[in-house]
Amino acid sequence: MAMLARTPDRPPHISPADPANRFEAADVAAGLRLARGKDHPVVRRLGSASEIGSWKSLLALSAGTLALGLAARDRRLAAAGRHMLEAGILASLVKTSLKRTVHRTRPNVVLDEGYYARGWPGTNVGPWQSFPSGHSALSAAVACAAVRAYPEVAGPAYAVAAGIVAAQVLRGAHFPADVLAGAAIGVAAEYAVDRVTHERRRPPR
Repeated sequence: MAMLARTPDRPPHISPADPANRFEAADVAAGLRLARGKDHPVVRRLGSASEIGSWKSLLALSAGTLALGLAARDRRLAAAGRHMLEAGILASLVKTSLKRTVHRTRPNVVLDEGYYARGWPGTNVGPWQSFPSGHSALSAAVACAAVRAYPEVAGPAYAVAAGIVAAQVLRGAHFPADVLAGAAIGVAAEYAVDRVTHERRRPPR
């Protein structure tokens, strides 16, 4: 698996590596197997649709929800938008920090280039930013925040988030462990924001 990459912008500190343990080996094998159809037109369309889970799209959705709630004087909607925005920003900060701390080759690069690498430090170069999945982190954070405000939308919100998470593996953007870690970051970020804002809303004794 350790072949020279043909990608021209590979950072010099990145070198080939074999999976360190059985878990990583199974994760890589599963990711490559699931991403074999990444160039199929249906998967390409699915990948394009999953861009609603990008940080730009979800933070815009959250800010728009907040603005709409304020304009309509709908306190519940405004609170939902604020919570979605805060959870999304925290999830984005955590995933970006991790991407800059560690590097890991994306599955599509492994399939196209035959090159797998992971280690320290991170990089700002996309092909080696597989861990963790930002789409998964923000999708989970925003979905959980929306459901906390509007429990009746739990089914659609979680279904859309799950679809975005799955699409990242099928399109070869992330390995399964990357999206699971991303989703965990999103859930934790939303919970942390809720705890902080809950304490902030509590009346003084």
